Amino acid sequence: MGEAYQIRDQELPYFLTFQVVGWADVFTRKVYRDLILENLSYCRLKKGLYLFGYVIMSNHIHLVVQQKDGKLSDWIRDFKKFTSKKLLKMILENPHEIEHVGTDIHRDDYNLCEIPCDL
Repeated sequence: MGEAYQIRDQELPYFLTFQVVGWADVFTRKVYRDLILENLSYCRLKKGLYLFGYVIMSNHIHLVVQQKDGKLSDWIRDFKKFTSKKLLKMILENPHEIEHVGTDIHRDDYNLCEIPCDL
């Protein structure tokens, strides 16, 4: 990750953007938006995440978050890993969804990426 996008203070709130690689319109489907909401809810309850606000767009997500234990980078890594794998599994299990997403989906390059910005 470039220096401009590093989390310098793990205890501060950050504005994050997670985008789907290739800007695929994954979140136009309610089932995928619900997965994001369920994951965020879980993280609030079990992972010490403070969620100040969020917006789910068709192909990216904006969050304003802080991690209670000062481990925001760890949370980002875990959230991206779990969410990416779960989304990919859900899409690959339903061939009609691959057409809807409108991109070639490959296990190696389908993920979310973040652009953190401290507040």
